[in-house]
Amino acid sequence: MIARALDELGVSVIEAGSAITSKGERESIKAVANDGLSAEICSYCRIVKADVDHALECDVDSIHLVAPVSDLHIRTKLNKDRDAVRKIAADVTEYAKDHGLIVELSGEDSSRADLGFLKALYADGIEAGADRLCYCDTVGLLVPEKATEIFRELSASLKAPISIHCHNDFGFATANTVAALAAGAKQAHVTINGLGERSGNAALEEVVMSLEWLYKYDTGIKHEQIYRISRLVSRLTGIPVAPNKALVGGNAFTHEAGIHVHGLLADKATYEPMSPEQIGRQRQIVLGKHAGRSSITLALEEMGLKAGEAQAEEIFARVKQIGDQGKFVSDSDLQTIAENVLDIYTEPIVKLEEFTIVSGNRVTPTASVKLRVKEKEIVQAGIGNGPVDAVINAIRRAVRSCAEDIILEEFHVDAITGGTDALVEVRMKLSKDGKTITSSGARTDIITASVEALMNGMNRLVRED
Repeated sequence: MIARALDELGVSVIEAGSAITSKGERESIKAVANDGLSAEICSYCRIVKADVDHALECDVDSIHLVAPVSDLHIRTKLNKDRDAVRKIAADVTEYAKDHGLIVELSGEDSSRADLGFLKALYADGIEAGADRLCYCDTVGLLVPEKATEIFRELSASLKAPISIHCHNDFGFATANTVAALAAGAKQAHVTINGLGERSGNAALEEVVMSLEWLYKYDTGIKHEQIYRISRLVSRLTGIPVAPNKALVGGNAFTHEAGIHVHGLLADKATYEPMSPEQIGRQRQIVLGKHAGRSSITLALEEMGLKAGEAQAEEIFARVKQIGDQGKFVSDSDLQTIAENVLDIYTEPIVKLEEFTIVSGNRVTPTASVKLRVKEKEIVQAGIGNGPVDAVINAIRRAVRSCAEDIILEEFHVDAITGGTDALVEVRMKLSKDGKTITSSGARTDIITASVEALMNGMNRLVRED
């Protein structure tokens, strides 16, 4: 699923895994390689012929052949000397080429290697048939000035295109990658959401949008799909995106401070570096203690509601009261407040009649629900990894007729009070057809709170259709 999304995004090379790792890894790589994708499918390999043989079993187009090049790595990992590494790297490159593979020869820990030795190893690789080269900043020690200096020299002296592979240990991965590309690198190794060992790698979304938006360079990437694939990768890997992550974090295009929102009302560029639609997102207005009247006005406009001056003042006061208590004001909360003040009654499209949960240490969590959807009674059941997951799955199955494409983007739980009977607040972020909203529920029972939050958000999204 991720490989197809990357291919659709326009990525030119997908490193699908390391074939030597396990049988399961090889099966996965082979499935990607045989899926008819336009991208070149690659396997990571050490400078070991057995690694190449396993890659060949997977029907990949290319290998990322990685040779340790710093004296530290050569001594501690291989217990060899520089000359031996040069010979082995050239021999394995030639072996892979003889078997029809595209070869990208990488220098592992290049940023701590002797540059003269690195260039000699690259030259041997080119002579053996390497198609591309790669400079790996394995522990993130490069700085942009040094990256520029090194890549100007390498791109001028080597007769093969060179790539840049950066880690983010000091937070310089994107800056170093962009600097290397500006200095002559022809390809960048990146990951969605900056995933990778330790602090991760250069993030695709940051590198692409830096090039597209700041340098006005056409990468060929369909950047309007970036946010969608970011969410997909986060869901499938189980690794959440930090709220303050550049571009794809939850707060990236979210505004709360009244002075900021006042500026947005006049001109969206006032407090946004680019339109969120450029990466397939929408801006969000968060309402809390820092919210101003402009925030309320804009949020109401997006809901299609119009309040008079006195009504807007009352809505503002109620939002402030909730925010001063340190509570989160969700979209569904605001809608409820606004409808009460404006004396509007909106009949929910999806009504919960009842739900039942069965769960235990020897029972598969199962839920049954009875809903009324557009006045039609629907009974449905679902299973899940826990009781909350089970009841959410049951509700989503029951409302497929009107809300099949609603996606649960985020789920947060906070205990508002202490003790085993604590009041629990559940906050959800739901999306449908590119529209994202927040909703919440608060009960002493986490399952009921979750159902309340889901029903509130689901009704809001379905109603807006």
